Amino acid sequence: MATDVEALHQERPGCSDPDDTDDTQHNCLDQEVEAKQAGNGGPQGSDGDEDGEKCHGQDLDDRKGDRDDHPEPEPRHRENSRLFYEMRTISPQTARRLAVAAQRLDGPAQGGAAMLDVIRQLGCLQLDPVSAVTPSHRLVLWSRLGNYAQSDLDRLLWEERSLFEYWAHAASIVLTEDYPIHRELMRRYARGETPWSHRVQGWVHENDALRRRILGQVRRFGAQPAGAFEDNSARAWVSSGWNSGRNVDRMLAYLWLSGHLMVARRQGGHRWWDLASRCLPDWTPRQRVPSSSLVRTAAQRSLRALGIARPRDIQAHFIPGRYPGLALILARLERDGLIVAVEIEDPDKRMPGPWYIHSEDVTLLERIESGEWRPRTSLLSPFDNLIRDRARTRLLFGFDFSLEIYLPAARRRYGYYVLSLLHGDRLVGRVDVAMNRAEKRLDLKAIHAEADVPIAGAGGGVAQAMADLAEFLGARDVSLPSSVPRHWRAAFKAAF
Repeated sequence: MATDVEALHQERPGCSDPDDTDDTQHNCLDQEVEAKQAGNGGPQGSDGDEDGEKCHGQDLDDRKGDRDDHPEPEPRHRENSRLFYEMRTISPQTARRLAVAAQRLDGPAQGGAAMLDVIRQLGCLQLDPVSAVTPSHRLVLWSRLGNYAQSDLDRLLWEERSLFEYWAHAASIVLTEDYPIHRELMRRYARGETPWSHRVQGWVHENDALRRRILGQVRRFGAQPAGAFEDNSARAWVSSGWNSGRNVDRMLAYLWLSGHLMVARRQGGHRWWDLASRCLPDWTPRQRVPSSSLVRTAAQRSLRALGIARPRDIQAHFIPGRYPGLALILARLERDGLIVAVEIEDPDKRMPGPWYIHSEDVTLLERIESGEWRPRTSLLSPFDNLIRDRARTRLLFGFDFSLEIYLPAARRRYGYYVLSLLHGDRLVGRVDVAMNRAEKRLDLKAIHAEADVPIAGAGGGVAQAMADLAEFLGARDVSLPSSVPRHWRAAFKAAF
């Protein structure tokens, strides 16, 4: 197992519109912003990344080339495990529907009562500071639940403590029942032998007085916001971006990622920090679990959330890079009958595998193949769990999505904050949208339909989804762009 779990001390290139973000979260180390994922699984440091897509951790393409063009290497002993069954072949449509259903994006909206169950299925909700519409985690829940009360999420987070904030594939809301999985990162954070770990540990050592002051103040007075701590650092954190010199934030992030502090509550978007021992409920599973058992559990969580996946997809999902020995563990899961290998047969393009589904989803697969499919039209956050792996999204859905928030306006193709349009099992378009809170108006700045997917029957569902989002946000009015895709104009005219 890799011993180095590196931290995010990455600079964010600056928001185009500060009014669209939580003012406590501009700092990447405030951990509301994704970073590029390290191959060894932790949030990795890299100062001054100029690519806004990478700053949000969404560029999950293989840096060495197009990872979709090469078949996955076969784990050893796999052929022996397949002597007793003929590998199932499914269509790309079935694969897409399985992925959508696994993400709870099929059928009618489930309502707020299903919130914990939905989060359990997803594994995590990414936190992101940009709130041009509403914070991303709220959008991800709305896409699945429909209208719900924010108080329901607050209750799970701050009263029942069924959830807490930590690092999954990015700064996220995660499940307390998964604490043993996340504890591994806490134990290994910045304790390796890489230059990055040495830099963090050296800085923390030189600023031990600041570390002790923060822990002592929290221990004595209870939960505190970042602004309550005096900066008595001996050496400033130096970097090329706006995080340079933000020493209290740096130390809070270190204490958070290493498991000493947790977010006890939020007030006005500001996080209040307390000792982890006071934030976790008594029932939190704290026992040490062998690494192989954690990987076995986490790999199944990742696969079930994805619905259908290759080993590289599992590796990139939920807790990216923290699956040591994954090939062998997948072979054992297959041998034990807990996962099943399938092939996707597409006459138009290669779909190199191996692809897996979980044995508990075989019944779902059979229902889909028998025609039991309940399509829904949804709007997806740029950070939605379904589409965050851009390479997998291109391969399964033929949909190429990039985050354009940090690009200059003249270089944006689709807009500042673009929601993807899911209609059934196809991603049929995108909408650049913003919520004008002062005037309680949802502004649809641009609507784009995909050129190479069937969109003619999607207009009614897309228009209704826009109207539903406006209701969820409390908008009294919806403004339309000057141009609406031709096939959807009648539906939009009727709806708005």
